[in-house]
Amino acid sequence: MSENESKSLPENAYQTLAPGESYTPVVPAEQTPPELTWRSVGWGVFFCVVFTVASAYSGLKVGQVMEAAIPISILAIGLARVYKRRSSLLENVIITGIGGASGAVVAGAIFTLPALYILNLDPHPVQTIFICLAGGVLGVLFLIPLRRYFVREMHGLLPYPEATAITEVLVTGEKGGSQAKLLLQATLISGIYDLFVTTFQVWKEYVDFRFLPVVQGLADRARMVLRFDAIGFILGLGYVMGLRSSLILCAGGVLSNLVLVPLIWFVGKHLGTAVYPATIPIDHMTATDIYRSYVRFVGVGAIATAGIVGIIKSLRVVAGSFGIALKTFRHGEVVTTERTDRDIPMITILLGVVIGALAVGIFLGTRQASWGALLVGLGLVLLFSFFFTSVAANAVATTARNPVSGMTMLTIILSSTVLLRFGLSGTTGMFFVMAIAGMVCTALSVSGQAITDLKVGYWLGSTPAAQEKVKFLGVTASAIAVGLTIGMLAHTFQFGEAVAGDVRPVLASPQASIMKALVEGFMSHQPIAYLLFAAGAMVTLVLEMLGQPSLVFALGMYLPLELNAPALVGGFLSHFLDRKAEKTGGAEGRGIRERGVVVASGLMAGGALGGVLGAAMRLIPGFSEGWVTTPFYGNEPVSQTVSAVMFAGLCGYVWWSATRKDGAAQKEKEL
Repeated sequence: MSENESKSLPENAYQTLAPGESYTPVVPAEQTPPELTWRSVGWGVFFCVVFTVASAYSGLKVGQVMEAAIPISILAIGLARVYKRRSSLLENVIITGIGGASGAVVAGAIFTLPALYILNLDPHPVQTIFICLAGGVLGVLFLIPLRRYFVREMHGLLPYPEATAITEVLVTGEKGGSQAKLLLQATLISGIYDLFVTTFQVWKEYVDFRFLPVVQGLADRARMVLRFDAIGFILGLGYVMGLRSSLILCAGGVLSNLVLVPLIWFVGKHLGTAVYPATIPIDHMTATDIYRSYVRFVGVGAIATAGIVGIIKSLRVVAGSFGIALKTFRHGEVVTTERTDRDIPMITILLGVVIGALAVGIFLGTRQASWGALLVGLGLVLLFSFFFTSVAANAVATTARNPVSGMTMLTIILSSTVLLRFGLSGTTGMFFVMAIAGMVCTALSVSGQAITDLKVGYWLGSTPAAQEKVKFLGVTASAIAVGLTIGMLAHTFQFGEAVAGDVRPVLASPQASIMKALVEGFMSHQPIAYLLFAAGAMVTLVLEMLGQPSLVFALGMYLPLELNAPALVGGFLSHFLDRKAEKTGGAEGRGIRERGVVVASGLMAGGALGGVLGAAMRLIPGFSEGWVTTPFYGNEPVSQTVSAVMFAGLCGYVWWSATRKDGAAQKEKEL
């Protein structure tokens, strides 16, 4: 067997395992190729810092964090050929894992830290660095005991869309040949397609067909609006997710947008006054206003309850991990596991949590709060970080989307409510709450990205302990870079809205502005819409009683429907191609499945690269979406129809690329 042939994913990589069946990764446990080397660690840290700085600026300017892991995996493949000794597959995993921490830490930072500047609390850069570092480290520490459950025990049950794309990029790039050409082709097509659609005025990105009178009538009279984000990235995402997950995800969006929004409109349109938490009467609201003011909180309640259920389901594996640690600690026994299933020792994790808790307690203690408030604040950081780690891991493993904003909002709401009872308010209370929210937000963001890395490593044969160690390095590098970057930008720009008399240019910081308004409201003793959260909790309980994946449905309720609908198209495309592959059988059928996943991964990789390039272009002084425009862009009927046709063309490309016969399958058939 040649080296390239040996570096193919096993047939059961994406399938549930039969009783007694085990998964053997691309690099088996008995092999020990280079993994943690100066090359892999050095390039990983370099990419981490570069993408952190770029993502921090773009996120504060346009609210768009650059997706780092997939582009870095592509860069790692290119770098592998530069050296005399070609980088190993596992070295490329390490590069991707360290560099990928950048997007996760930045997401946690820009959602919360700029709010401290908007509130005129002027944090020191050391404080911002600590908030990101503490949150990121806790996120990794709390995730490690869950690794076996999410990565090994749930093998084949969770689709891991982003991890699939990264794995396919690394393996296909390593093998070369026709599959690598197909991956590059799909990446190029999706990259150009998504770049032009999302960055310039070529045709409409969103299709809603409201130029049709009947559709506009539904929007006006019933607030029923169905939008569709026609880009390649989400099509590939839905393909990897599969039909069942994408159906459940889209079902949540249907409940929110086509049931709850019209229902609230029907009941509330006759009221002449605003109903809390909204500030305007319902009869003056659009469908989007109703969703943001009411339905979004129902989705947050559903996600939070689904997270509790997920923790309960994973307790068996977590308890087993702690049992091994306790046995080692009591008897001094060395519990040996094979290389591909070896984590950082549990004793080290517990020690890390203790040290982290002490550091967080000392940090919060500098804010002149009572001992009661200090202990409660510390407890909230640890509780929410551990709790949301499971939520983030499950969400990313299923849909590749982390509900960062929803969970951060919930953290701010609950923390404000609790800390107000301990006498914290005003600027001290706001700093306390936003510091807690920043740590928790970073923890759940990092844990979601880390579970992706660990799944990639599981498929390819990395050492989990090695991946976990370098993840701390990536978090540290990114925390320092983002803390210093935000501090420097705060001296040059205003965050949020322009202040009278301040001539500095403005960075919109959209997510942080929302969090700032939220913490200000609750620190002013505004009521909490508990009923909306409780309604979401009931939705989750009903789904669990029916035996359905509640978190996927809850994410669908929270995420915009325009993101769920194209994922459903990808799910149907995957379903019909799988049926065709099953009917065809043999090497040709297996080739259909493989090429389908490769093309879908290419669509995701290209979409991520297009997003990075688009975000970078928006940082150019004088940038305008009108740099590239078409005469029909402003004509809704024509522009939306062209968008729908082009998206259908992408679907056709996936089908054609997957079903065309390749040389290997044809040769086997002839023999």
